Amino acid sequence: MRKIQMVDLQKQYQQIKTEVDEALHQIMENAAFINGPAVKGFQANLETYLGVKHVIPCANGTDALQVSLMAMGLQPGDEVITTTFTFIATAEVIALLRLTPVLVDVYPDTFNIDVQAIEKAITPKTKAIIPVHLFGQCADMESIMNLAESNNIGVIEDCCQAIGADYIFMDGSRKKAGTIGTMGCTSFFPSKNLGCYGDGGAIFTPDDSLDEELRGIVNHGMFKRYYHDIVGVNSRLDSMQAAILDIKLKRLDTYIQKRQEAAAYYNNAFSGNEHIKTPVIAPFTTHVFHQYTLVLDGVDRDKLIGFMAEKEIPVMIYYPVPLHLQKAYADARYSSGDFPVSEYLAAHVISLPMHTELDSEQLDYIATNLLKGIDFASK
Repeated sequence: MRKIQMVDLQKQYQQIKTEVDEALHQIMENAAFINGPAVKGFQANLETYLGVKHVIPCANGTDALQVSLMAMGLQPGDEVITTTFTFIATAEVIALLRLTPVLVDVYPDTFNIDVQAIEKAITPKTKAIIPVHLFGQCADMESIMNLAESNNIGVIEDCCQAIGADYIFMDGSRKKAGTIGTMGCTSFFPSKNLGCYGDGGAIFTPDDSLDEELRGIVNHGMFKRYYHDIVGVNSRLDSMQAAILDIKLKRLDTYIQKRQEAAAYYNNAFSGNEHIKTPVIAPFTTHVFHQYTLVLDGVDRDKLIGFMAEKEIPVMIYYPVPLHLQKAYADARYSSGDFPVSEYLAAHVISLPMHTELDSEQLDYIATNLLKGIDFASK
């Protein structure tokens, strides 16, 4: 059996090695390393895949979030509502721009932002909402957009973990994650469902004026070479990463299907176990399983992690500390106990290996040993 990894990028590369090597060689030959044909080609193909008018490539997912907020023209002190149960980048960009993060809790089943909590958190200072499509399924975007539109608030979708997921509206129509709000942001970090071999990101928008603003911001605030009309940043996707992403984009739906099949195997293996709550998929979304995350009940998590390590099975905790309890984001407005669902999840979740290269032997080994570990670590 091959060594089990949380994400097996080496084997995935072997499946596309010839195409990747040829594409990288071509870029080396034409020396168009920045904003070359590969970037423009990937941008166009991603626009088609997502069904969105504009894709603005940038250097990473964190930049995508920051640049989106910059394009909204917010002022220091303006409030941005987001979830406390997410990766730090979501709040990091709010703090960097001297905006005020307003944190809210999540639903205990899907782990996504609680719409009722958003509604209660809106004030006259609220200028943006950043819902996070956590672990691979969409937040309740139809409800969020209704709230935002009635309060004249912008929405920036953080779909860094959910590219390729479908949101299903009440009328049965569908849109891709990241294409529903004012803007959407994604990361192409190597472990993502659509990942490059370095850092990369992109912003999506249907808005022509925002598209122009965003393209200026990511390029030092330039709309005309060496004329800087606004304050910008240096955030560009390089040609080599774009070429790799374009090759993987053609396979994204297949990659998603493989993740869904692995998740179905896990679900079946753990069905009925009183100590394990398997992922719940909301009725308005598909799930692309960037992570496969369980909620444990009556289990010593540290003991279980130690057991799995002895079996050479990697597991992770996403995320062990909610944002409101992070040292860097300590705030007098929040304290332990304020967001009980997120705090419970942080203490009870565990994520299993999830990627496109998992085979039946590995899945059986992981599932069998997790169940043994559960018995071993039950309180």
